[in-house]
Amino acid sequence: MTGKDDSLQSISTRLDGKNYTNWSYVMKNFLRGKNIWGYVTGTKAKPSVPQTENFDMLLDAWDTDNSKVITWINNSVTQSIGMQLAKYDTSKEVLNHLERLYTQSNFAKQYQLEYDIRALQQNDQSIQDFYATMSDLCDQLALTESKELKDFEPYISRREEQRLV
Repeated sequence: MTGKDDSLQSISTRLDGKNYTNWSYVMKNFLRGKNIWGYVTGTKAKPSVPQTENFDMLLDAWDTDNSKVITWINNSVTQSIGMQLAKYDTSKEVLNHLERLYTQSNFAKQYQLEYDIRALQQNDQSIQDFYATMSDLCDQLALTESKELKDFEPYISRREEQRLV
């Protein structure tokens, strides 16, 4: 990574255990914007061949950027979640752990969102506030969909028909 040191910068969304889908979306885009998403996916692997020219320099650079990612993640989660992450050395391990932990209950989250959408009533809200709330719930539900569903055009069309538009 080049440029100024922005290691204290982080995302404004804080993972609290209930908002993993949104948090992971924001974090992924933040890290992509920093051009270091590859540390999380594993495509930017830790240098492992000591005979490589500049090995020490490459290893130091990798360790520095990996540590920045871990710091950004820790700065954007609650303290109790952050304490669980101390056992991991790589940002890939950290995000894999969070994904395992919070996507196992994806079905429950989808059910809750669908229930909330069906139960939502305007009551004394303005139409704009009601629409914003409904749109937010629908957007959260869309974020829980699998990649296969997101790429299946008939499903996308049906989903959009069911929205309040």
